[in-house]
Amino acid sequence: MNITETLLGPLLSSSPARPLLTHYDDAAQTRIELSGATLANWAAKTANWLVEEFDVEVGDPVCVRLPTHWQTAGVLLGAFWAGAHVVTDPQDARVVFVPPGEHDFAAPQAVVALDPLGRGVPGGVAAPALDYLAESRVCGDVFTPMESVPDDSPALEDLTAERVLAAARKHADDTGLHPQSRLLSTIDWTLPDGLLRGLLAPLAAGASVVQITDANPEKLDSRRETERTTVDLLG
Repeated sequence: MNITETLLGPLLSSSPARPLLTHYDDAAQTRIELSGATLANWAAKTANWLVEEFDVEVGDPVCVRLPTHWQTAGVLLGAFWAGAHVVTDPQDARVVFVPPGEHDFAAPQAVVALDPLGRGVPGGVAAPALDYLAESRVCGDVFTPMESVPDDSPALEDLTAERVLAAARKHADDTGLHPQSRLLSTIDWTLPDGLLRGLLAPLAAGASVVQITDANPEKLDSRRETERTTVDLLG
């Protein structure tokens, strides 16, 4: 049961150009909008890079220690697409995804610049760390898994792939999400609960997400009006 294919497949078939993830960073005063096709491209590049650079196979641990950001969505969906086991503990991980400045792990490190325009780390990174954006950018926009993901394969901390999708769908139902919903969220994508509620649940419902990082409460009303959101998920 491939989480990313299950979540993105219907969205790409029905409306690939529709805005799927809009990310505001109020501290940096930036706004980035990704269509379903663009988000899928980033996920595919990530999955291809994980397989080609780190020989990631189904069930292999991949550590993600990143803040809530549109690039984090590409990393996570790419890891799921490759069948990886997404964890927060770097021990025994095939690779650790970290923001700039956090380079103290034994496992290979992929530094994610978190640049609003998708540029790599200014000046590059010191070996043996790798610049995720610079490295993965040259990988293919299409990913074809070499092996299927069993339902009971570890996927997100202590959850299997089957349980991740079941939990995402339950959160979507509990929040009242549906394909016409546009979710305004300020919660962090903590693993696993924040990610399930803030990103995977709306994708499971076919809804779109307006994610606000370091949200300024005084701007929420204008965000709702500008983005025409229909449901709030506030942290």
